[in-house]
Amino acid sequence: MLATIAAGEGAAPAPAAAAPAAEAAPAASGGSVDVMVPTLGESVTEATVSTWFKQVGDTVAQDEMLCELETDKVSVEVPAPAAGVLAEIVAPEGATVDATAKLAVISGAEGGASAAPAAPAAAAAAAPAAAATGKDVANAPSAEKAMADAGLAADQVTGTGRDGRIMKEDVARAVATAAAPAPAAAPAPAATPRAPVAAEDAAREERVRMTRLRQTIAKRLKDAQNTAAILTTFNEVDMTEVMALRNQYKEQFEKKHGVRLGFMSFFTKACCHALKEVPEVNAEIDGTDIVYKNFVHMGVAAGTPQGLVVPVIRDADSMSFAAIEKAIAEKGKRARDGKLSMAEMQGGTFTISNGGVYGSLMSAPILNPPQSGILGMHKIQERPMVINGEIKIRPMMYLALSYDHRIVDGKGAVTFLVRVKEALEDPRRLLMDL
Repeated sequence: MLATIAAGEGAAPAPAAAAPAAEAAPAASGGSVDVMVPTLGESVTEATVSTWFKQVGDTVAQDEMLCELETDKVSVEVPAPAAGVLAEIVAPEGATVDATAKLAVISGAEGGASAAPAAPAAAAAAAPAAAATGKDVANAPSAEKAMADAGLAADQVTGTGRDGRIMKEDVARAVATAAAPAPAAAPAPAATPRAPVAAEDAAREERVRMTRLRQTIAKRLKDAQNTAAILTTFNEVDMTEVMALRNQYKEQFEKKHGVRLGFMSFFTKACCHALKEVPEVNAEIDGTDIVYKNFVHMGVAAGTPQGLVVPVIRDADSMSFAAIEKAIAEKGKRARDGKLSMAEMQGGTFTISNGGVYGSLMSAPILNPPQSGILGMHKIQERPMVINGEIKIRPMMYLALSYDHRIVDGKGAVTFLVRVKEALEDPRRLLMDL
C-alpha cells in the first residue's frame, strides 16, 4: 500500500482497490468475494476464458472449479476462493482478460449478503469517465487531466491503451497534430481470401476458432522458419541391441522403480552424451553471441488434445534411466490432463520429438526456438540389411536432426547424429560414458 486517502466532505466513497491477480479480493458489498485471475506465469499477460463450469445462481463450494482459462501455453483452472452463490460472471466464455482482471463475484460467503448481483454498484464505482466516453473502461487519470488542460474531448483522442483506453501519450500526440490534417490511415494488409466454396459444401462445413495454444504454436513454428536457417540431416539406427536389453530387464526395472522401461530414456541418454561432444547443438544465438549451455534441459514433445506441448526435463544429463523414465511418464500425464505449468515448459536446451508413436516413418522436425537442434524419432520397422556380407532382417529406425545452420555446421550435425546412432547400437557405451 502506498497511501490512504480519507473521503472529503460530500465526496463519494472511493472504489475498493483491486486485489493482486493471484488472490481473491473482498468486494465492496458485505459477504461478497471477487474471483480474480490466478497467477499465469512469467511473461504471460492475458488469457482467454474457455469454459465456465458454473452458471449465475449456482451454489459453489470453496475450491470448487469455476472456470478454465486458456493462455498461449497452458490451461489454468480457477477454483472458488470461498463458498457461496455465483452472483455475477464478469468475463464470459471467449472473453480475453488480463492478469489482474476480475472474473466473477461470489455472494453469500460465510452467511453474508444475499446472492443479488453487485454489478450496478460496481459499475457505478468503476470509472465516471466511462459513462462520458461510452466505453466500458476508464481512461488513465493523467490522460483525463491532460485532456482537460488542452480543452480536448475524449472523442477527439484515439486511445492506444488496452480496450481503447486513452493514455497521457495519446493526448500529447493529439495536441501536437491538432493543427495538421490527419494522415490517411494505411490500409490493413488484406488476408488471403478462401477459395470459393460450393453452396452445398458450405452447409456441411464447421468453423471453429483456433485456441490460443494453437495460434501460438502456429506463430512460433512460422517464426522459427523465418528466423533460423533450418537444415535436416538423416541417419538410421539398428535397434536390435536396445530392444534386446530392454526386453531382458524391463520386468526387473518396472518392479524396482515402479515405471516401465521405454526407449525414450535410451535416446535421452544418447543425446546427452552426443551434446557434450558437439556443444553447439546445445547452444543458442543471442544477437551476435553464442550462448553455450553446460547442462542439458531436455524438451520432450508431447501431443495433447489441445495441441503440441514440450515439457522440459531439467538436468537430464545428470539423471539415471529410472529418473528419466519417471519424469517423462509424470510430465506426459500432466500434459495430457492440461496440468503443466509455465515453468515446466520453459528453459529447454534441446528437444526430442517421437513421431514414431503415430506411425511416422520419416519427417523433418521444426526447431523449437531459441534452441538450435531437435531430434526426430520414427517408427521401428523391420527391413533387410546387409550385415557382414549377409542379408538379415533388422528393426530399423530413421533418425532426423534438424538444426540451425547459422550456429551448427554440417560436420557437427552429422557427428552428433552418428554419436547417437553408435550409443543406441551399442548401449554399453552409455554405461561406459563413451
